[in-house]
Amino acid sequence: MESDAMNEMDEVSDKMDMGMEKMVGGAMMSPKMTIVENASKANNLTTLVAAVKAAGLVETLQGDGPFTVFAPTNDAFDSLPAGTVDSLLKPENKTKLQDILKYHVVAGKMNASDVVAAINQGNGKAEFTTVNGATLTAMLDGDKVVLQDADGNTATVTTADVNQSNGVVHVIDTVLMPGM
Repeated sequence: MESDAMNEMDEVSDKMDMGMEKMVGGAMMSPKMTIVENASKANNLTTLVAAVKAAGLVETLQGDGPFTVFAPTNDAFDSLPAGTVDSLLKPENKTKLQDILKYHVVAGKMNASDVVAAINQGNGKAEFTTVNGATLTAMLDGDKVVLQDADGNTATVTTADVNQSNGVVHVIDTVLMPGM
């Protein structure tokens, strides 16, 4: 019974957060702006924004959505092998870059409580189909949501529930790769 009351309180808290602004990368994120507009203001998402532009996905992520975006930070991109980001940003690698970025997007709006509920219903794991058609697996590590890609690499959600006019962003600490 006590956990039901806690879940209801979490749901109320989540609903209250819907209109609240959050800080990401030193900038206030507005729930009235799109994913791209907000990400462009965050100093820790500049590589992601550059990648979205290079991939030609700006218009898509400014669309109505809703979308759930798992947004890798600059540090996440910097952790990739040397030269990877520069290579991906080249026009001849646009399709590969699109696949990687779309692997971080799920159609629909899933707040952290929705992701956790799916994990609990899945006995500790939840699988989500990303916009590129591949599967992303979510699980819990303590109270943190962890995502796992096709190769078994994991990313932790470091900032959850950054509400946007066209969805929600969850900031993550690793770039996830679809099976390639």
